Amino acid sequence: MPITTRTTSTHPHFLQLVKSLDVYLAEMDGEEHAFYDQYNKPDHIKHVVLAHENDIPIGCGAMKEYAPGLMEIKRMFTLPETRGKGIATTILRTLELWAEELGYKKCILETGKRQVEAVALYQKHGYQPIPNYGQYKGMENSLCFEKELK
Repeated sequence: MPITTRTTSTHPHFLQLVKSLDVYLAEMDGEEHAFYDQYNKPDHIKHVVLAHENDIPIGCGAMKEYAPGLMEIKRMFTLPETRGKGIATTILRTLELWAEELGYKKCILETGKRQVEAVALYQKHGYQPIPNYGQYKGMENSLCFEKELK
């Protein structure tokens, strides 16, 4: 199993993984990528989870406060060659636990319809579809979800 570390968005391994994520999303999102990219800058993120295997960064996830009591999950990514090993699940659970420790009651997130694996991950872990929120209202490619925390 990977080792997870709680850190911030200034960590070089997070910035390295985000570059790979952005390349992947540019391919998946096509012409819509510029719209989504403006909302995913790391300088607005304070809470990051990194997954390492043999001291090599293999995945990440982040969260930021959306509103009081409400944390938004952002920047979930695992390297393609490491997928299917439960790494994203470990990252997501670590983020949820951290949000609970900080006193948040709910997590929300947005993902794209084309990110089939991401949609399956969130549904598998109890995220329920909600109407698109904030900047995602009216975005046909966006799917939004929420989960009540313990």
